Amino acid sequence: MKAIILNLSAWMVLPFMDTIAKYLSSELSFFQITWARYFFTVFWTLPFMFFFFRKNLRWSENPKLQILRGLTLFSANICFFYSISVISMAKALTLAFVAPLVTTAISPFFLNEKVGLRRWFAVLVGFIGSLVVIRPGFLEFNLATIAALVTGCFYGIYVVITRKLHSTDNPLLTLLLTGVVGAIIASFLVPVVWVNPTLYQWSWLALMGIFACLGHILLILSLRYADASKLAPFGYFEIITNIILGYYFFSDFPDKWTFLGLIIIISSGIYIFRRELVNQP
Repeated sequence: MKAIILNLSAWMVLPFMDTIAKYLSSELSFFQITWARYFFTVFWTLPFMFFFFRKNLRWSENPKLQILRGLTLFSANICFFYSISVISMAKALTLAFVAPLVTTAISPFFLNEKVGLRRWFAVLVGFIGSLVVIRPGFLEFNLATIAALVTGCFYGIYVVITRKLHSTDNPLLTLLLTGVVGAIIASFLVPVVWVNPTLYQWSWLALMGIFACLGHILLILSLRYADASKLAPFGYFEIITNIILGYYFFSDFPDKWTFLGLIIIISSGIYIFRRELVNQP
């Protein structure tokens, strides 16, 4: 029960980070916002880990894989922050929920996992759900919509890499290194789009980092009490907080087609997780 509470708390916290990113996107570049997300995550996470989890901060056994993991999550964040600067948070998150389907599709090639016909069918159904949300030919198929889908693709790869690291590196170390990789890469590139934030904007950016830090720490703590595969379906709870915040702050509410696509994608994702739990390909 403790694991579920911690995990659900994380998915309630993280949409606040997205809300701040969308709010600031009308004044700052989405890339500068991405930089701040990483900079302030490391800024808040490093002291926390140093004082409470110093023994866990051993050097990685797979530094190249850690860097690749950081790159994939960094790319996913850029795509997602860009997408929510244009389209609603609910629609962007719904499309990003293809991540578990992507993970399932590529796991046979990178993790040597066997994926049976029923799980491949679930992947196909989830893809159809994303088409329901996009409705190509009926609505404008813009770059932000594509970016939301690419977010899910990058995150699916990120999950596969995380699985490979799970048996060797401490999760807290992985969290810290992921933040450091993103902060370093973004720091090299952000001067191109840099705009001096006001004190008010700096405050929001710092708060965004706190939500990111708190959310990921809650996720890590939840994994102490239950396996990731058992907690994974609770990640879909994020859409509830996302819809509430999007409607309250931006008057964005998903239409019936977005809801239908969301139900299809979530149903296929949960089916895949259930198949993984019983280990029947």
